[in-house]
Amino acid sequence: MKAALGLGSNLGDRAAHLQLAVDGLRALGPTIVSTFHETAPVGPPQPDYLNAAAVVECALEPEELHAYTKELESRAQRVRTPGDRWGPRTLDVDLLLCDDRAVRTNGLVIPHPGLAERMFVLAPLVEIAAEWVVPGWERTVRELHADLRAHS
Repeated sequence: MKAALGLGSNLGDRAAHLQLAVDGLRALGPTIVSTFHETAPVGPPQPDYLNAAAVVECALEPEELHAYTKELESRAQRVRTPGDRWGPRTLDVDLLLCDDRAVRTNGLVIPHPGLAERMFVLAPLVEIAAEWVVPGWERTVRELHADLRAHS
């Protein structure tokens, strides 16, 4: 399976946290990583984020890869506070795309529902997966990125 993931950190050594995620993904299989992007936070006042995107080829199913991303977040000592969806974090790893699949299970929706509205996701993703056609939108990452830039 080929999967695209969004990576973000705004606490502690942000670059080291992103590198931890990249190293963890590379342990699964061939991985391509975007450049790191400095971005303003969404939600309550908090430090700026460092964001990136990665594409990994691995043998895991989407649910297994999702569970693995939560392990990576734990390794970065991420603390989840109930009800604090937009708070600061050491590491956030979001599963964005899996092949050409649409997945909807308890706790996992692919493509990621906010993908087309988040420049902090699309800007790094377009660097490494511009021609990926996003299921449900039937548009490429490049087209979604251009649309969002035109409307920002």
